[in-house]
Amino acid sequence: MTQGPLTTEAGAPVADNQNSETAGVGGPVLVQDQLLLEKLAHFNRERIPERVVHARGAGAYGTFTVTADVTKYTRAAFLSEAGKETEVFLRFSTVAGNLGAADAVRDPRGFALKFYTEEGNYDLVGNNTPVFFIRDAIKFPDFIHTQKRDPYTGSTEADNVWDFWSLSPESTHQVTWLFGDRGIPASYRHMDGFGSHTFQWNNEAGEVFWVKYHFKTDQGIRNLTAGEAEVLAGKDPDSHQRDLREAIERGEFPSWTVGVQIMPAADAATYRFNPFDLTKVWPHADYPVVEIGRLELNRNPRNVFAEVEQSVFSPAHFVPGIGPSPDKMLQGRLFAYGDAHRYRVGINADHLPVNRPHATEARTNSRDGQLYDGRHGGAKNYEPNSFGGPGQTGRPLWQPFDGFTAGTGDHPTPAHAEDDDFVQAGDLYRLMSDEEKERLIANLAGALSQVSRDDIAERAIGNFANADADFGKRLDAAVRALRG
Repeated sequence: MTQGPLTTEAGAPVADNQNSETAGVGGPVLVQDQLLLEKLAHFNRERIPERVVHARGAGAYGTFTVTADVTKYTRAAFLSEAGKETEVFLRFSTVAGNLGAADAVRDPRGFALKFYTEEGNYDLVGNNTPVFFIRDAIKFPDFIHTQKRDPYTGSTEADNVWDFWSLSPESTHQVTWLFGDRGIPASYRHMDGFGSHTFQWNNEAGEVFWVKYHFKTDQGIRNLTAGEAEVLAGKDPDSHQRDLREAIERGEFPSWTVGVQIMPAADAATYRFNPFDLTKVWPHADYPVVEIGRLELNRNPRNVFAEVEQSVFSPAHFVPGIGPSPDKMLQGRLFAYGDAHRYRVGINADHLPVNRPHATEARTNSRDGQLYDGRHGGAKNYEPNSFGGPGQTGRPLWQPFDGFTAGTGDHPTPAHAEDDDFVQAGDLYRLMSDEEKERLIANLAGALSQVSRDDIAERAIGNFANADADFGKRLDAAVRALRG
């Protein structure tokens, strides 16, 4: 029975619970969509302390080796030459089950890969399926609620699952995949992996390409029938985790051939369907898979909790030359994953050994909080600064999407005559009486006289001089008098 309109947590009626707000049709998702952020933030905090999704998993370390030259498509350093190796950590998982669930169940498998590159960590967080049930992150909390335990019965309910799927026709493709022969992999080693989403690659010339990642298992595809899975899940709930660990212990290192589908950016606008729709694949006849590398897992974690349970992955972790697309599901995940990790593991989860960069050093101004290890010492924790701290590069990791407003690192010419930082400050100064100006100068000079370096005071005085020449001249004289 309906009980009035759907509302936000604050009680405001919800106009649209099916589509995120975007910058133009099909464009990037807007932060102003507070319903989206509210739903995702609330959803991320619904389980303590296990992952709200992908709770059940296993992981291993390994290497990614480049086998083809892709520099005409991307400037990512870890893909810069054939033969180059990058350390990786891969976590497999089921989606809906809790931490104590069985491995051999009908459920998509998470395929979350962390590349420890020299330009920082790159996380590719996908599944063993190339598509998903929904195309917009605003529906994700609702979808997962149908897969989890019902609030009244405490059990998973077929009514909930099929009610949602039947009301969400975009799920038909993934449901067909899930209930086919590949719905229950025999092991983590015997299944393919996919980035699933569309991502951006950009090269040194700034040219943009859209790509989809494919990981083809070198062990061959093996699956379980429903009957076989039912027996195995009861007999050995840890079957997939055990299989992966023991294979690596025996020296039978599992591997995957890595390829990408590559679409020139210009093709997207006229392609026969939305290429950023997560419920669809790109036919290989249109964009064939091009081999770019080989992934091998060859080292087990020493401690499952420290390295598997506390591992965190975020689709927002990009490196130069790789970025997001207007995929609305991906856009929501860029926020949701980091938010979930900050809540579940802690604000400094990236400091843990399994999560921190291995080939470079993270240089941020974040400090304190749970798990903080004091690594920054007494270094300044703000930017910009003139004490030798890290600064911005001015070059974005990816290119702004065509047809949308300014992206990261884009600096458009001011649209209005007085779009600067000084006009109104000067106007305010000139409105003051002589007595007010004297008190202003005295207050500013008293504060500026306490800085330890002359160049800092000179920069500050220069800003006030840009607002009004008299303002700067009088302040300079007052500071010099106090500093001697």
